[in-house]
Amino acid sequence: MDSLGFIENCKEIIVNYVNERLDKTDGKEISKDDIFVVWSCKTLQNNKALLSTNLSDSMYYEITFNGDRYEFYFDAYKKWENIKFDQGVID
Repeated sequence: MDSLGFIENCKEIIVNYVNERLDKTDGKEISKDDIFVVWSCKTLQNNKALLSTNLSDSMYYEITFNGDRYEFYFDAYKKWENIKFDQGVID
């Protein structure tokens, strides 16, 4: 699978995942246009990408494609904190 095909599959997976979990009373759904790629890499027949949406839920998604088995692996994460440490703290 080429990189563009991989990203399209990732977006479809995320659209389905998110829309199944959004509060139906809000009447909102996302589309592939609401998803952006944070990072993507292809090594040999395998792909991995980190993606997020324009929703304000702080979620991001990691999707890996195993080209040997033609399988996708999906992880959903939520950012809890972003803490800055000065250099002196880690010396």
